[in-house]
Amino acid sequence: MQDINKEIVGLRQEYSQSQLTESDVCKNALDQFNKWLEQALKACVPEPHAMNLSTVSKEGKPSSRIVLLRGVENNGFVFYTNYQSHKGTDLNANRFACLNFFWQALERQVRIEGIIEKNDLKTATEYFHSRPRESQIGAWASTQSKVINSRKDIEDAFQYYQDKFKDTPLIPKPECWGGFVLHPETIEFWQGRPSRLHDRIRYSKLSNNEWKIERLSP
Repeated sequence: MQDINKEIVGLRQEYSQSQLTESDVCKNALDQFNKWLEQALKACVPEPHAMNLSTVSKEGKPSSRIVLLRGVENNGFVFYTNYQSHKGTDLNANRFACLNFFWQALERQVRIEGIIEKNDLKTATEYFHSRPRESQIGAWASTQSKVINSRKDIEDAFQYYQDKFKDTPLIPKPECWGGFVLHPETIEFWQGRPSRLHDRIRYSKLSNNEWKIERLSP
């Protein structure tokens, strides 16, 4: 364990690819995010839509996991899940949440804090039907975050619903499955810089739907 700790302490990486200045950024935080996301896509960053979602339970306990961004629309960040999962239960109890994107290849990070609401049924249903058929069946088979006895339980459930819907051209969306939209209140863009003097630009949402832009100390 001590050897591992020594290795961790010794890990160092100097960031020097780019810089971020107030004159560089868009006036609208979502436009700036889309700009960076497009650059991550062009740079072939692995899973550029992967984001860490942090939630807080009704008992005040934090929890986080990686989920996939499925759109930036309706002035928010959209993702889908089982509403009865751990994160779904947390978000039902506490509407405040945080997202974090980390694009290591570009030495960039984006932190987003805001308020969650459920996506509308029509949009969630359309997205559900755009997924691969196996993923749709998986949504029926999985009682996400619940304890199961073995891997066989979920495989048997998948086979059950595969048989059930084999003659069904359009699989219905489960009532417990749908989308969430995080409406941002603050978005921070982080660009790695040499000597740990990183660039941090924070957007704060104003009452008139415009954004206040500030530089933060690294």
